[in-house]
Amino acid sequence: MRIAQVAPLVESVPPKHYGGTERIVAYLTEELVRVGHKVTLFASGDSVTSAELIPVCRRSFPQDKRAKDYLSCEVLLMDHVMQRAGEFDVDHGANLDAPNSLSGRPAIRRLGRRSTRGVIRTR
Repeated sequence: MRIAQVAPLVESVPPKHYGGTERIVAYLTEELVRVGHKVTLFASGDSVTSAELIPVCRRSFPQDKRAKDYLSCEVLLMDHVMQRAGEFDVDHGANLDAPNSLSGRPAIRRLGRRSTRGVIRTR
């Protein structure tokens, strides 16, 4: 299966500092690759993964001294995802709902901050 993993840009994947969501994205990505899926990780350029990495920015937002506006980084992230949306069977967005609602593909997203259950939506 071809899977797009979309990570928040607040920390690298896996995080060098605190980053619960980024740590889960790292574990999930590595396990999906290990069992044979083709995974593409959209994340900051300082991320380390065995999946294909699409570096949306050079470093995670707090580590990039040139970055001034987090929202513009997230918009750039969504642009990268949408440009390649047709390449994936499933989009998994751990941060924003945009990849789930715009790509028209099956999508998985987290339901609330403390929920560990996802939802699959198809159009």
